[in-house]
Amino acid sequence: MTVLDVRNLSVDFQTEGGRLEALKQVSFTVPANRSVGVVGESGCGKSTLINAVLGLLADNGEITSGEIVFEGGKDLARLDADSMRALRGQRIATVFQDPMGALNPVLSVGRQMRDIQYRSGLSKRDKDARSVAMLRKVRIPDPESRLAQFPHEFSGGMKQRIAIAMALMMEPALLIADEPTTALDATLEVATIELLKDLQRDIGCSVLFISHHLGVIAELCDEMIVMYAGEVVESGTTREIFHDARHPYTQRLLACDPARLSHRVPRLPTIAGTLPDLRHRPPGCVFQPRCDRADTQCLTVPPRASLGGSHSARCWHAEVPLAEVTA
Repeated sequence: MTVLDVRNLSVDFQTEGGRLEALKQVSFTVPANRSVGVVGESGCGKSTLINAVLGLLADNGEITSGEIVFEGGKDLARLDADSMRALRGQRIATVFQDPMGALNPVLSVGRQMRDIQYRSGLSKRDKDARSVAMLRKVRIPDPESRLAQFPHEFSGGMKQRIAIAMALMMEPALLIADEPTTALDATLEVATIELLKDLQRDIGCSVLFISHHLGVIAELCDEMIVMYAGEVVESGTTREIFHDARHPYTQRLLACDPARLSHRVPRLPTIAGTLPDLRHRPPGCVFQPRCDRADTQCLTVPPRASLGGSHSARCWHAEVPLAEVTA
């Protein structure tokens, strides 16, 4: 079963400088009980993608084409505001990057966790009991007394765990995690990843995990998609992409991971050039102005090359492994 099926999704923003194509023909699926990671540079369209799924695009944003099919039936791109509100928090939950921004500083944690359950029909006592059980599940010590405390009385890692507990309170079918470990130190990051894996297994939800941290994606996600300039340039299982990346952008993104360096270097590797102006996309392959493998063929839009299994890449040279290019 597929929980989320995004089909040829395009999103434009009307700006003072003209129409900006933030997403272009984005397609991917999130299977049931699986974790799918979305990676790419800042500005590649990750946040726009989740805002489109959640129905939270800015007023100047517009879905110009495509479908966002949820649980095999509802097209989220066509739902009215009331129907989307009924899904958010109940069937689709989100953990944001900054837990302090997700929690109300003037309300106790217990009050906020009760409010999350307003559709449940439970009594206040039952809601509090359920909140305590969820806090215990995310490893908050002494959860009964913690309900009366306010967000500023918790550490950053504890606030993020509370945000995760609130997102999973109603046992959603899909959890969208928007870089939830970015504000945490390395030790807390590992603990949060393990917690998410355990909770996903216990609750049985699917996860759409947004991150620029490749190590987190490798540890948590079963499948991944690589985005560049609002397009999906490569997709497949996490193992396929980490061990046999075929798109030049994916290869360079992986090469920039400091964990892959075998020795000290004076400067960390980077990808030359900058993201294109999405009001004026380059002709053909969107990555060709920054690609050292680009040729005249790349001035036309490349097809999506199937590389076996679920692995595919949108590149004219995708069928040539990197080892053969560098040999």
